[in-house]
Amino acid sequence: MDMSGSFWLRCTLCRSEYEATPTTYTCSRCGDAGILEVEYDYDYARTRLGRDSLAANPEWNMWRYLPLLPVHPASGRPNLRVGGTPLYRADRYARAVGLEEVWVKDDGLNPTGSLKDRASALGVVKAMEAGASAVACSSTGNAGSSLAGNAAAAGLPSYVFVPDRAPKGKLAQLLLFGARVVAVKGSYEDAFRLSMEAIRRWGWYNRNAALNPYLVEGKKTVALEIAEQLGWRVPDWVVVSVGDGCTIAGVGKGFFDLHDCGLTDRVPRLLGVQAQGCAPIYRAFQAGGEEWVPEPEETLADSIAVGVPRNPIKALRAVRRSGGEMVAVSDEEILEAMRLLASSAGVFAEPAAAAAFAGLARARREGIVAAGEVVVGIVTGNGLKDVANALRAAGEPIHIPPDLGELERALAGGGIRGCGGE
Repeated sequence: MDMSGSFWLRCTLCRSEYEATPTTYTCSRCGDAGILEVEYDYDYARTRLGRDSLAANPEWNMWRYLPLLPVHPASGRPNLRVGGTPLYRADRYARAVGLEEVWVKDDGLNPTGSLKDRASALGVVKAMEAGASAVACSSTGNAGSSLAGNAAAAGLPSYVFVPDRAPKGKLAQLLLFGARVVAVKGSYEDAFRLSMEAIRRWGWYNRNAALNPYLVEGKKTVALEIAEQLGWRVPDWVVVSVGDGCTIAGVGKGFFDLHDCGLTDRVPRLLGVQAQGCAPIYRAFQAGGEEWVPEPEETLADSIAVGVPRNPIKALRAVRRSGGEMVAVSDEEILEAMRLLASSAGVFAEPAAAAAFAGLARARREGIVAAGEVVVGIVTGNGLKDVANALRAAGEPIHIPPDLGELERALAGGGIRGCGGE
């Protein structure tokens, strides 16, 4: 079945429409600022996707939502299970931050440990549809490792450009997956510019989610899963960390698509969270417009340290359209959120993912989120991605010789927590 007529592209600025070819990235009239968005024939989608058909579908991964994805049904896919991540109710966490009902969507359990597997899986499919010889992107770490893993599973070469501050855990993934890794001495923006020059020079498929409109469509599947996992009960808020803006734009797109397909009766409010040391989209939101100013990348949350965001318009419009809000949090709040989420809900989040929960705690303190509202927070990356900062959050273990007396003294002094039951 040919799906070429069921989706197309539209410029976010001038509203020009384009055929959805695999390598159509930006508007020919507006240039790179003319980010495109995938539009669907929702009447067509309704005939292919419904609550009953989903309930009968045993394929629990992102591809169960194929009628709302911009790929040909017969296209090959990476042989990895992307999506289908758990949604946990976190009552102890909720009580700790003054809320009644909080759910944690743990996308750190995707194959390479982050939500960005959803984007990369779709990007690799589009690269195969385009007959590309290789696929490339810039990354602070997670986008690159997800690309490398999904490309490896599909047998495609990959090239990843990272700032040389990228955490060792993410670099290890990239190299083990067989990517050609270029560590750029500079910022994420420097890595992005070099990746774009190389993509143009060698004709690689462009997996940069900030420009490639299809990548947001992969990310939106996390929203589709949340709605389905909650039994189609839409939460009041969904909380997302924000870097380039692509992820929160995707989450918003997913909930708007569900509403347009008649699967839900409303959309949740989006709470976008940036780190105070790098928050250009947050400041644009607070100013009430879509203009932003480049900022230094001064935060330990490397995955959202994007001083020159490429997808701010989609992010700002998604938050505003949902009636949502944005907040900014300190690195100290992020470290505290890592500790609290792990100790109260058993979920290990990297700093950028924990930023969402730091933002939720701040939003509750400031009265943005009410105590009785239902909230879903998305963990976008696993804590093992950045062990150095996890240890900063956790603190040091107790060091004693192998002696029972020393152990008793440590226990008596409160040096070892959790012994002897609760």
